[in-house]
Amino acid sequence: MCEERGHVKGKMVVDEAFTLWGSIAGDVTAIKGSKFYMRGAIYGDLTVLHRGRVHIFGNITGNLFVKDGAKVVHEGVIGGDILNSGGRLYIYSSAKILGKVRTEEEGVTTYEGGETVTSEE
Repeated sequence: MCEERGHVKGKMVVDEAFTLWGSIAGDVTAIKGSKFYMRGAIYGDLTVLHRGRVHIFGNITGNLFVKDGAKVVHEGVIGGDILNSGGRLYIYSSAKILGKVRTEEEGVTTYEGGETVTSEE
């Protein structure tokens, strides 16, 4: 497992088991094979692609994009919107989202406490 405790500038692609304790100034993409534990801060957007896995404990200033076949657990803070377009998204009650959550296509969004949202029309 790889860990980052410092500050990274620029775009980043995660394709393995990775824990972020520091910060990334740029957009991050988690692809197939990723198991990304986000405990720090991302100053940009986070996109999770097919078969990417992400657990958010930290802060994201931008948007979260959950694509087809991705899995995301959200316990942190999202400064923008969340768009679930075909993945599985679980949102804890302690999580904060400053924008809107939209679920479309085959996406499934579950809120702690049992409410499940599938694609909206």
